[in-house]
Order: sequence, then C-alpha cells, then structure tokens
Amino acid sequence: MNEPVENSCQTPIFPESGKRVSDTHFLLEVRGVNQSYGESRTLWDVDFAVPKGECVSLLGRNGVGKTTLLGCLMGLVHAESGTMLFDGADLRSTKPETRAAAGIGYVPQGRMIFPLLTVDENLRTGLAARRGKAKALPDHVFELFPVLRTMLKRRGGDLSGGQQQQLAIARALVLEPRLLILDEPTEGIQPSIVAEIGSVISRLNRELGLTVLVVEQKLPFVRRFCDSFRIMDKGRIVAAGAMDELSDELVKTYLTV
Repeated sequence: MNEPVENSCQTPIFPESGKRVSDTHFLLEVRGVNQSYGESRTLWDVDFAVPKGECVSLLGRNGVGKTTLLGCLMGLVHAESGTMLFDGADLRSTKPETRAAAGIGYVPQGRMIFPLLTVDENLRTGLAARRGKAKALPDHVFELFPVLRTMLKRRGGDLSGGQQQQLAIARALVLEPRLLILDEPTEGIQPSIVAEIGSVISRLNRELGLTVLVVEQKLPFVRRFCDSFRIMDKGRIVAAGAMDELSDELVKTYLTV
C-alpha cells in the first residue's frame, strides 16, 4: 500500500493508486489555485483531483480554506489564478449557474435553504438550472428522502435542522448532477439523521455512480462513507491518500484541535 503523499499534489501522480493522470479519469481537477481576501492570502497553489465515481473527503481544521475552495469551485468566490477543470472543461470563466447546469450540485455549509418558501418551492428552484429545463421533480429525490414528500407544503424554515439538510441535498439532486459537493453535511444534525444522510451519500456514490466531494469534520463519518481523503492546512493540500491511509499521525498533525 502506498504511503500518503504529503506536499506532493503538484506532481501528476494520483496518490491513492500511483496511476498517472493519463490512466485515471478525473471528473474534477484543480491546479495551482490561489485566492486572497484583500492582502490576506487564503489559498496557496491548491492542487488536487477527484476521480470519477469516487467519494472524496476534504479534511482540515476550521479556517484552513476548505469552504473558500468550494466557493471558488462554484464561482461564488473569485480565484485569482490557477485552473479548475470539470470533465476537462475550464470552469474559471463560467458563471455559477452555468456550473450547476454543467452537472455540479452544491450543498453549502449552513444549508442555505429558502426559509419562507415551501419544501416544494425550494426543490423547484433547482429545476431552473437543470439541463433540459425539466418541469417535474425527479422521483428518486423522494425515494431517497421520503419524509420530504409529506412536507411539500410546509415552509423550509419550519423544518428541523436534519430535515432542512435533507431538503438542501434533495434540492442539489434535482439538478441530476454528475458531481455532488457537500460542505459539512452533518453539522448540527442529530445522530439518526447523520446516519441517514451517510446512507444516502453511499447509495448515490456506490449504487448510482455519482461522484462526491464532501467537506466533513466527523472522522467516523468519512472513514465509513468515503473512498479517499485530501487534507488542507493553511490554504494548501498537505496530504492525500486512500481512506485506510488516514493514519493517527496525520490526524494528530493536521486534524486534532
């Protein structure tokens, strides 16, 4: 088994398998991305890749740049330099809604549902960016989250935190994305709903082949549901590997508070 690769993501080696880039299809590739807020640099030459069909976890302590990086990927935060490729197409010059239409579903930290809209209306906001401009909500959304079908007329703000998170994920799935990006999906959620969300992510990834990138703090969650990891520290990717290579030493060095 390969050792986790530290500070090596600038090389064209895929750290989990040792394969060259030419041998592995990456659905998402990030190369040399830099970002600053004024004079404060947040991201420093970030390099990483997400192979098609994998569930990849992005780990790191609070404040290391994870959410900022996701903002850059979605076009919500300006990336000063670097390349971001989705299935080979450059994202940097495209608008957020174009990225969604291309097949990237995003569930932001804090869920960001529309509290005054009903569950049905929240879900239908995803239809506007869906390829083909379909009018009907896909049935599989309710198969994955059956509780939402019983709450279609309730306002989003009246749902519990766990139900709001299910709604946020379902709204992203309305797009029928090829890549699902989740930022802290278990934050503030009761354990029973955490397990349910994990099971949904696993089903989407392993049964339906959806590629997933998840930012998450709960190590038991990512160890159970993710295939590989990338660790950020001080705005850089500092380690990467298959999930069983996430050693106690890496956890102590980069993740323990």
